[in-house]
Amino acid sequence: MRRMSAAAAVVVGTVLLAPQPASAASKEQQLLMAELRIMQQNQQQLAQSLLALAESLKTVTGRLDEQSATSRKALADQRLLIEGMTDTVRNLREKSDDTNVRLSSITQELESIRQTISSLPQPAGVAPAIVDPGADPAAGAAPGGLVPPSPASVTPPPNVSPQRTYDSAFSDYTAGQWDLAIEGFRTFLKYFPRHLNADDAQLNIGNALYSAGKFKEAIAEYQRVISDYPKTDSVPAAYYKLGLTYNQLKQPDLARKNFEAVMQGYQGTPEATLAKQALDRLGK
Repeated sequence: MRRMSAAAAVVVGTVLLAPQPASAASKEQQLLMAELRIMQQNQQQLAQSLLALAESLKTVTGRLDEQSATSRKALADQRLLIEGMTDTVRNLREKSDDTNVRLSSITQELESIRQTISSLPQPAGVAPAIVDPGADPAAGAAPGGLVPPSPASVTPPPNVSPQRTYDSAFSDYTAGQWDLAIEGFRTFLKYFPRHLNADDAQLNIGNALYSAGKFKEAIAEYQRVISDYPKTDSVPAAYYKLGLTYNQLKQPDLARKNFEAVMQGYQGTPEATLAKQALDRLGK
């Protein structure tokens, strides 16, 4: 069996190794060449497709890079804008906090001054205002340097609130609207001459005139505070402001006399302290 199998294998190998006819080899070669050409064409098409895909990919990548750069720039601009707004808000908040602290401090100081003044005993007698003997009576002062008492109150129109009337005038006063403030305070005094804030309104009329540079008119209004509201805490302020006003008018003797009147008649008041400082400046 083994011998026969070996012989068969020899026969098969001989058949396989035997040369094939020329026509069969040529046909097989043609088939291989055709397949090779097809493969080359497919390869070229694939290369062209890959090249086109690479170009498309390059274009898309470029667009993405442009969009990314634009987005980065927009984000950077937004970040700068937000940072600027944040700094602005922080500065405004700091300024607001500082303003609130100052307002609170000023309010406390004013309340402390008012309480101090109200707790002081009233002087036994109130000295008349020290005025310029040669002042023009037409400026508002009566003989002796005092302004005639205010007329009796006039019945206010319906729904006119004294506090709202005063607050409106005071708002104009704090805003530096001197003419409007003076008009508002005069209206308040016309209707409410004996109101709790009447002395403050009269004093603020003088202060508004002083701030507007109308010193002679301011003198008459300060004198009215002293004559019409002699037992109020606005009197020492009126004397002090009279001293300042005369000093502005280059009349140091009259200024000194009014400062001395504050120091002598209203010792311990803030105005007395201010008057002493003003006298020291006059001395220098």
